[in-house]
Amino acid sequence: MCKYLFFLFFLSASLFAKVQVGLDLVFDPENIKYINGKKIAILTNQTGINSQFESTISLFTRNSKHYQIKAFFAPEHGITGMGYAAEKIRNEKTADGIQVFSLHGAHKRPTEKMLSDIDLIIFDIQDLGVRSYTYAASLFYVMEEAAKYKKEVLVLDRPNPINGLVVDGPLLTLPSRSFLGYVNVPYIHGMTIGELAHFFNHEYKIGCKLKVIAMKGWNRKMSFEDTNLPWVPTSPHIPEPDTAMYYATTGLIGELGVVNIGVGYTLPFKIIGSTWIDADKYAKSLNDLKLTGIKFIPIHFKPFYGSYKAKNCQGVLLQVTNPGEFYPFKTCSAILGILKSLYPKEFTNALSKVSKKQKELFIKASGSDQILPLLEKEKYVTWKLISMQQEGVITFSEKRKKYLFPTYQ
Repeated sequence: MCKYLFFLFFLSASLFAKVQVGLDLVFDPENIKYINGKKIAILTNQTGINSQFESTISLFTRNSKHYQIKAFFAPEHGITGMGYAAEKIRNEKTADGIQVFSLHGAHKRPTEKMLSDIDLIIFDIQDLGVRSYTYAASLFYVMEEAAKYKKEVLVLDRPNPINGLVVDGPLLTLPSRSFLGYVNVPYIHGMTIGELAHFFNHEYKIGCKLKVIAMKGWNRKMSFEDTNLPWVPTSPHIPEPDTAMYYATTGLIGELGVVNIGVGYTLPFKIIGSTWIDADKYAKSLNDLKLTGIKFIPIHFKPFYGSYKAKNCQGVLLQVTNPGEFYPFKTCSAILGILKSLYPKEFTNALSKVSKKQKELFIKASGSDQILPLLEKEKYVTWKLISMQQEGVITFSEKRKKYLFPTYQ
């Protein structure tokens, strides 16, 4: 009976998937021509999976009579997704003896030696749609090195799990770029990884020989659940597709460590809490702002590890009610602003204990050196944080139009 039910689940998911990702289409006659006869390297990880639950690695290995797989590249968290955030990943080999080069260890870019026997680099990773998530930066680095050494790049497109409509948050304002903030797009950019590849190539004049295999059936209004595609956690604390929206909201707050954001509990990125918050009071204050697409529910919890481990905490559970009207960075600003307004002494005390290294990571992840000083010095910060983004978002929204694939409208 259990086997029968599993078969029905598998069959229903595969038959009723509304979207075909680039991996579903790459071996079609009109696309295989980009690969045939070439020596290839594939930048992928555990999220490389098609609508039939088949992995990028197994599909390309099985069809390798048409080309030669010379290497794989692994991003942050490794090719299996086992690594923690920021953990250095080592080179390894597949069960078939193919070299897996880490791009999150000794090198973040493929070297000339790694690319010496390669004609084409294929990118197939599920991104989150948030600038500070490093998979897009890895693609950018690969494209720069591919242009430098005259290699081709093929991107297999995948959905933006937040959706393709919402653009929110400040652009990059740091004087120097970092792996957490390498591209001057808003914190939430509303583009697919394939659209970003074209944006990178032209706006930054990379000039690599680029081809993107677009999805079929995806449109900008879709959440990931709407696609009926299988979800594989993109990293250890992104267990479900809707976690992307919450990561975009509270991930920056988590970099500071002044409150618990659900990492260390069963709801990563979906809660805000500490020992000094009154759950009912905080939830009411946030709900009184009437932010679009989001409600806040009082919650009591005790983290298993991380910030406030084993301590009784109160706070709010974030509940996105309408993804198309939800603005993650605006909500992040409200969470921080109300937190400081209600608990100025406790917030300031918690912020004073944040290490220099944590503050540097927060600045890199936010892409701005203006946010932290506001939190440290200003009494009321909500609307000042929100207003930081407006002009840049309007300018970017206009610029990105020419990079949005018309079939996704």
